[in-house]
Amino acid sequence: MLGWVLIFLLVAVVAAVFGFTGVAAAAAGVAKILFFIFLVLFVISLVFYLVRGRRPV
Repeated sequence: MLGWVLIFLLVAVVAAVFGFTGVAAAAAGVAKILFFIFLVLFVISLVFYLVRGRRPV
């Protein structure tokens, strides 16, 4: 999912360079939404890992 964030961010930067402000804003918005989804999923998985702890071998 982080790969998609980087792709949309790259599209936004390229569109902004060429002056397509509508496309740049839309791609930046999608990249921001995907980044926050990725961040939330990362925090959730980190909490689950810390709560479960390591199992004894």
